[in-house]
Amino acid sequence: MYKVYLKPKKEESLKRFHPWVFSGAIAHFDGEPEEGEVVEIYTSKKEFIAKGHFQIGSIAVRILTFHQDEEINADFWKRKLSIAYDMRRSIGIAGNPTNNTYRLVHGEGDNLPGLVIDIYARTAVMQAHSAGMHLDRMAIADALTEVMGNQIDNIYYKSETTLPFKADLYPENGFLKGGSTDNVAMEYGLKFHIDWLKGQKTGFFVDQRENRSLLERYAKDRSVLNMFCYTGGFSVYAMRGDAKLVHSVDSSAKAIDLTNKNIELNFPGDTRHAAYAEDAFKYLDRMGDQYDLIVLDPPAFAKHRDALRNALQGYRKLNVKAFEKIKPGGILFTFSCSQAVSKENFRTAVFTAAAMSGRSVRILHQLTQPADHPVSIYHPEGEYLKGLVLYVE
Repeated sequence: MYKVYLKPKKEESLKRFHPWVFSGAIAHFDGEPEEGEVVEIYTSKKEFIAKGHFQIGSIAVRILTFHQDEEINADFWKRKLSIAYDMRRSIGIAGNPTNNTYRLVHGEGDNLPGLVIDIYARTAVMQAHSAGMHLDRMAIADALTEVMGNQIDNIYYKSETTLPFKADLYPENGFLKGGSTDNVAMEYGLKFHIDWLKGQKTGFFVDQRENRSLLERYAKDRSVLNMFCYTGGFSVYAMRGDAKLVHSVDSSAKAIDLTNKNIELNFPGDTRHAAYAEDAFKYLDRMGDQYDLIVLDPPAFAKHRDALRNALQGYRKLNVKAFEKIKPGGILFTFSCSQAVSKENFRTAVFTAAAMSGRSVRILHQLTQPADHPVSIYHPEGEYLKGLVLYVE
């Protein structure tokens, strides 16, 4: 196994169990590892500290274990997936008769950096964000089959857009196990078509489950606008919450089609819902003040820190429009899923927007990702979803 030696004092973050080694911390390599290979990390004093997947780039090694005698083999993957599955069962997410949609593996949050696995009924969708996880995909799929047993029939691999392009891996999306086209899953008793073939992420935004459930409690007799609706998750919950009307808006005609299918799946023939394929800012500009519950759940405005300034301007602009148009006594659910945008950055952007609108605004809830998207206490960067529920006088 190739060895990586760190510069003096660059092991401090690893001693605090942070799961990344940055390229600037490396003094030299013993050999020339290929991307995705498992390497051993040593301090400048040649003391073992960790093992992980090597990759060319800013994050040079993603740590898999801090134990020298722990081999990265079939037993390792089975053990790690078992721990993840047991945690989801213990918190009532897996094995819940009203819910078969959840995240089984959340990268660093489950001590498996570079790996995401979402469960949709009897299909697991696996996504690799590192060369190492891509190369180990079949071993992971075999371990997943053992751990989940008869709970899943299919494993779909969806990493064409998530792997580093410089690695020349040429991944292809497709089934590693099974091949069912049944794509309906259930979330807290509601049914959704999951587009894991061509949809965003793994096909559905699992991370908003608890926030959608919260919105349902506020929807009764309200006129709801679900902006950036994607597959219409918030819209479906608002309908079950007895909203007076629900309007879904997304710039993607395909997203609007999927939203309409999900509404029809749960509320066939219900005329309270309408959907519009239109740019969000243009819709907010032309709409009146008919809404008293608005959801702003945009795609990531900043995928890296270089785009932070423009992202914060985007959040301010978006929220100002919502504050200006929402009815008195209205409720605004506003989110950021950009990891580069901190909780403080996002709050400042929204607070600035509130001040610019001149409205009196109060915080009802401060939201984050659900428990099946855990944040390692040693990797606070894993907390990416930020949300506020605001009452606007």
